[in-house]
Amino acid sequence: MGKKQLVMIGNGMAGVRVIEEILKLDSDLYNITIFGKEPHPNYNRIQLSNVLQGNTTFEETIMNDLTWYESNHIQLFTGEAITRIDTEKQVVFSNKGRHVKYDELILATGSLPFILPVPGADKEGVIGFRDIQDCAEMIQTAKQYKKAVVIGGGLLGLEAAKGLIHLGMKVDVVHLMEHLMERQLDAIASTMLKKELEQQGMNFLMEKATVELTGTDRVDGIRFKDGTEVEADLVVMAAGIKPNVELAKQSGIYVNRGIVVNDFMETNLPHVYAIGECAEHREIVYGLVAPLYEQGKILAQTLCNQKDQRYEGSITGTQLKVSGVDLFSAGEIYDDESSKSIVVHNEYEGVYKKVLIRAHRIVGIVLYGDTKDSNRLFKMLNEKQDVSDCTSISFLQSGGTETNDIATMPADEIVCGCNGINKETIVNAIQQDGVTTVEQVGGCTNAGRSCGRCKPVIQDIIAYTLGDEFAHTAGKKTVCNCTTLSRDEVVEEINEKGLTTIKEVMHVLNWSTDEGCSKCRPALNYFLGMVYPDYRDERDSRLVNEKMHANIQKDGTYSVIPRMYGGVTTAKDLRKLADVAEKYNVQLLKITGGQRIGLYGLEKGQLPDVWEELGMPSGYAYGKTLRTVKTCVGAQFCRFGTQDSMSLGIELEKRFERLDTPHKVKMGVSACPRNCAEAGIKDVGIVGLDGGWEIYVAGNGGTDLRAGDLLCKVKTEEEVFEITGAYLQYYRETALYLERTSSWVDRLGLEHVKEVVFNEEKRNELNIRLSKTLARYEEPWQKAIEDSSIRDAYYTTREIMKV
Repeated sequence: MGKKQLVMIGNGMAGVRVIEEILKLDSDLYNITIFGKEPHPNYNRIQLSNVLQGNTTFEETIMNDLTWYESNHIQLFTGEAITRIDTEKQVVFSNKGRHVKYDELILATGSLPFILPVPGADKEGVIGFRDIQDCAEMIQTAKQYKKAVVIGGGLLGLEAAKGLIHLGMKVDVVHLMEHLMERQLDAIASTMLKKELEQQGMNFLMEKATVELTGTDRVDGIRFKDGTEVEADLVVMAAGIKPNVELAKQSGIYVNRGIVVNDFMETNLPHVYAIGECAEHREIVYGLVAPLYEQGKILAQTLCNQKDQRYEGSITGTQLKVSGVDLFSAGEIYDDESSKSIVVHNEYEGVYKKVLIRAHRIVGIVLYGDTKDSNRLFKMLNEKQDVSDCTSISFLQSGGTETNDIATMPADEIVCGCNGINKETIVNAIQQDGVTTVEQVGGCTNAGRSCGRCKPVIQDIIAYTLGDEFAHTAGKKTVCNCTTLSRDEVVEEINEKGLTTIKEVMHVLNWSTDEGCSKCRPALNYFLGMVYPDYRDERDSRLVNEKMHANIQKDGTYSVIPRMYGGVTTAKDLRKLADVAEKYNVQLLKITGGQRIGLYGLEKGQLPDVWEELGMPSGYAYGKTLRTVKTCVGAQFCRFGTQDSMSLGIELEKRFERLDTPHKVKMGVSACPRNCAEAGIKDVGIVGLDGGWEIYVAGNGGTDLRAGDLLCKVKTEEEVFEITGAYLQYYRETALYLERTSSWVDRLGLEHVKEVVFNEEKRNELNIRLSKTLARYEEPWQKAIEDSSIRDAYYTTREIMKV
């Protein structure tokens, strides 16, 4: 028996969540086809206000990119709407003439903005605020016009107004009621919010009923019921939404306000289901993402023949961030004769908290300015806990989710309200699945993938769960604790905004500290150097070892390790080393694992003179760069050698020395498969064969021992340089800072790396960018770091042992 055909109309957050859940339960049950009216893959509509305000790009809102659909064998038709459903023959018809049969059909058509039925509502310049196209129109309009009016003082309207202010428009907010967000906030909280938003530039026209939009072709103003008018070049309708049910109506599916479904999300017709803002369950249509995701889980179980659970409705808690102000509300908002309230009102700090209690149980919550107790209180409301023993003012001041309270947070406490994910689920993902970043937690559990406000708590849980390991893994998520941005986000912002200095990056990207820290300054220094080949290195942002051109040792002294290309030296250089060692009373002369001679036990003040007297370039034993190229003696001396390993190793080291990389890079070149240079456990290892070379990558001889993977076989040394150069440049451009090549290849996948490096066009482009970067090192070393306190003489030529 073949797979059944599952068709979904709608490609939004609720619908795609159903598909994700089905794939978890039984990925082989259905052939899946999705029709999306918009020309995009699934994106996060909750983040539209951030797109409008310039805090997020549209690309960053994509939740499931096209590769996700392809990898899960989902046929996606974007920019294509279903216009008719034949529920008897079980076929859907699109506006492009396509018809597709189904065994099961999901309606996930979402909602439409409510456009006031007043004269002029169809004029140019009158829009809703529901999708990315609305954002694009607002952004474009702001370039030409300067006066906007938002109708609706709810969450959506306030977010739209904030975005339009950010775009440079003067904004009036029109609201029919006496108070803003009257469904979520009581009069006190609403008044506090209004005052704050007025300070941010919003002008409010309260208790105004719109009767007409004036203008000829384009709107130029609004007329109100009381006879007053206001000018407008743009009118944004944000006064509510309505379920998108017209297609269902035309198809004979029962519709009340929304498409009516039972506890299994089934409509009145067989094999037809509804989910999300278009669905009505027990006379309720939900607009928040949390209940829609709960519906999605039940529908997935239904479609996978697992009718063990029913959807019995949701108690919703609204946790929002309106224009920089934290809000949370749940349950009842206003007092009555049967309820009593506990209130904390701190006008000085702008904090207001109210809990309504009836019969010893919480029935309502309003939090303004400080929502850290929201999960704890909402859990008590949801579970109908008896609170008669904890009704003092301290009841509202415990702070349940601060970092230092993660240890005492109950395992079943909800962390991500949008997705209903509790602490225990996140901890299990960290301990059992090995996730170490907020993004990985989201991919594993869905926590943090919607509004994103729980991400700081998730980060705290990761830090608490990993303990000492967190210091290592934290850098793989964000650059450091000074920012919430990931490596890719920072690099993208540098490129898009043309940021050229560390201070500029920190200022524009809203770093939480003015000067950064020891983690982010070296990282930003590297990112800027990677983006701009002519970037002037900021030595003060280097790690201490790199600034001193020496490794600090256990006792506070330093080691100096000059470069010896390929591990090959001369009698002249050996005499220099001996003379310097005697003059400065070096404690230890040691041949290192990288075939260099190290001078250990030098004092900090001796370093400039030591380097000057040696007259040798640094071996960068401390650097995030190419450290060494280890070689065997090769075919010129060894009876087993098949290739000239020393010459190739020396050339590799000269080509790539001083190239800044995300982490240290080590190479090895062996003349034959006996591998005396240990090429098999290097970041790049070259092994000689009769008539060619093997190139191995991503080896690691450190704590996490890893054998290198065979990248390819080549015939000439020039091919070795070309492949190695492209590989290193791709590592530079895509690795996380302080991520070794072994971890990088494991993360990206060897096959992906091969696809890039073996693509001739991409390989050439990578090598061109690499050459531009290497060009900045062609000047004498002393000139390149003239701002440094260390006087290093640049050593350009030397006698290499001829054999």
